[in-house]
Amino acid sequence: MAGEPFDKRPGVIWYDGKLVPWENATLHVLSHGLHYASAVFEGERAYGGEIFKCSEHSERLKHSAQALDFEIPYSVAEIDAAKRLVLEKNGQKDAYVRPVAWRGSEMMGVSAQQNKIHLAIATWQWPSYFDPAERLKGIRLDLAEYRRPDPKTAPCMTKAAGLYMICTISKHIAERKGYADAMMLDWQGRVAECTGANIFFVKDGKIHTPIADCFLDGITRRTVIELANKRGFEVIERRIMPDELASFSECFITGTAAEVTAVSEIAQWNFNPGGITKQLMDDYSTAVQPKKRSAAA
Repeated sequence: MAGEPFDKRPGVIWYDGKLVPWENATLHVLSHGLHYASAVFEGERAYGGEIFKCSEHSERLKHSAQALDFEIPYSVAEIDAAKRLVLEKNGQKDAYVRPVAWRGSEMMGVSAQQNKIHLAIATWQWPSYFDPAERLKGIRLDLAEYRRPDPKTAPCMTKAAGLYMICTISKHIAERKGYADAMMLDWQGRVAECTGANIFFVKDGKIHTPIADCFLDGITRRTVIELANKRGFEVIERRIMPDELASFSECFITGTAAEVTAVSEIAQWNFNPGGITKQLMDDYSTAVQPKKRSAAA
């Protein structure tokens, strides 16, 4: 399935309140969401038939839409139920879940206050974002040229489609250089995040991570911080400058797609995936599995 185009896959997609055949889940070329990026989305994973942090993702989807000045016409409970329905109808237990909401085609221009708000939910089989063999060995990151914007210039705390434009550009450049991804700085030159994942560093047994005030405070990020605290690891959220990277021993990234992935290199800086990274990888794997969650409770 990895090479199959996303518009040609089997199954169904939940679209504006009903299930439609996958190939029929289309929109008009003059949809506002396409031209003006008035679209928000979520990335979620189902493990063993259960969507991890399902309601948290639905709540964030609605908050992201509100930040873009539109209201998704479904409640969190309705969105949760729709996600589970699609997962069931597609016969999937371990899958990626993608809700997306956007402004339609009633008005074309910067102002589109009368446009219909659409919501679609798709699920598909998607393995780890990075090569499983590289997740523990450590992936290599480029240093992105584009920076995360000043929060006064964009709704940085949302999963808005437009915010990912510079992420796609940066990841493409990194991949052409042979890297798996790229680390981005913020508008003031401080360490921020990767193109689709948050980042953590380890020094002297303590975990350091950038303050999430100009990029998304990921649900996986918060989960990993909770797991680290349970293990007794101190997690320090602070400003991190690039010239500090040489002082860190370990580095890892977190995200729904990336889960917990070790980093071995960022540009000229090198890291050794170690005990803390491995422990949190194991703890996260346990946390997301329904059977393991029950056994650990």
